[in-house]
Amino acid sequence: MMVNMPAGAAGLCEFIDASPSPFHACATAAARLAASGYAELAETDRWPGQPGRYFIVRGGSLVAWNSEGADGPFRIVGAHTDSPNLRVKQHPDRLVAGWRVVALEPYGGAWLNSWLDRDLGISGRLSVRDGNGIDHRLVRIDDPILRVPQLAIHLAEDRKSVTLDPQRHVNAVWGVGEQRGSFIDYVAERAGVAARDVLSADLMTHDLTPSAVIGADAGLLSAPRLDNQASCYAGTEALVSAGPAAFVPVLVLFDHEEVGSTSDRGAQSNLLSAVLERIVLAAGGDREDFLRRLPASLLASADMAHATHPNYPERHEPGHLIEVNAGPVLKVHPNLRYATDGRTAAAFELACRQAGVVLQRYEHRADLPCGSTIGPLAAARTGIPTVDVGAPQLAMHSARELMGAQDVAAYSAALQAFLSPR
Repeated sequence: MMVNMPAGAAGLCEFIDASPSPFHACATAAARLAASGYAELAETDRWPGQPGRYFIVRGGSLVAWNSEGADGPFRIVGAHTDSPNLRVKQHPDRLVAGWRVVALEPYGGAWLNSWLDRDLGISGRLSVRDGNGIDHRLVRIDDPILRVPQLAIHLAEDRKSVTLDPQRHVNAVWGVGEQRGSFIDYVAERAGVAARDVLSADLMTHDLTPSAVIGADAGLLSAPRLDNQASCYAGTEALVSAGPAAFVPVLVLFDHEEVGSTSDRGAQSNLLSAVLERIVLAAGGDREDFLRRLPASLLASADMAHATHPNYPERHEPGHLIEVNAGPVLKVHPNLRYATDGRTAAAFELACRQAGVVLQRYEHRADLPCGSTIGPLAAARTGIPTVDVGAPQLAMHSARELMGAQDVAAYSAALQAFLSPR
């Protein structure tokens, strides 16, 4: 099956398996950028005036750009690095009925039942004392140390279903008997850090089953965090492959989209607007030059889209069939849960034609609440016209999701053409 793996699918599997947390997703993207000639800059330094390929990382967010070929408006692909999961509480240690328990809390709109009875690892970031300063270190434990057990059907009230309480029912067992040190101490030891030096921890669980291309014809891709690491991967590949154009191509990967984007590095922060202005200022322009560029720029908010579900076709808008392996998806919502309008839709349609891929068009049922993306937030924050696009998938917000394996290459090609239109 691996011999016939569609183009791009193997790369996406590798990206996701290397990126169990937003911090790791930025590190994975940064490594790909560095291998393509991009240099990392610090936000606290003065940036070089000469054109070049650069990127910055702010926690679980990243911005990269290539100013070598143009000094005109920006073409931006935006995505987000975070995915719904179960995160470790500040005081996680419990002893319940003889079980050693780690207290967890749902992050974002996690589909809780999908996290039950899975072997889970731990990933994230430790902030540790380093002399008189603080060092932030990535941590990753891929051993099956945690499991959230399902209630036996014999103990359920109606033997049909259980309503999960996020406070009581998603904590994980990791042993039996009396505590022999705290869970944070255990993570520190596994990370090679003295427990006394740990000042803070941002830890989360991840499913340990590797990403895989599946199906009789190898046409499907099964993986965790497709929403939205598939867009992070496609956007990164689009940027490093983008050719010369009249626009400055930019990639922005925001953290915290799944919880509203209100943070120092979310889509409602100053991250993107500050970086864009500094690009202009470093090249010798002024704020007037920066403000004049924004209305002529375009942003593609790249987030995953709902494929029509074969078991629930009635949950979709009639006449808007969305298929996997049939091309990227334009997302439209009259009440602006998506930022697309006619002019930005036309620009992405042209990009798809340039890339030689078919564009599908999605609208949500009017009688169902619609999710949103970074699109409306980034558009409001920067004033840049924005289009919402994605690749189709099933099982969004589940611990494990499903998309078309052939859609990876088509998605990346469409985003590449958007960044460097001919």
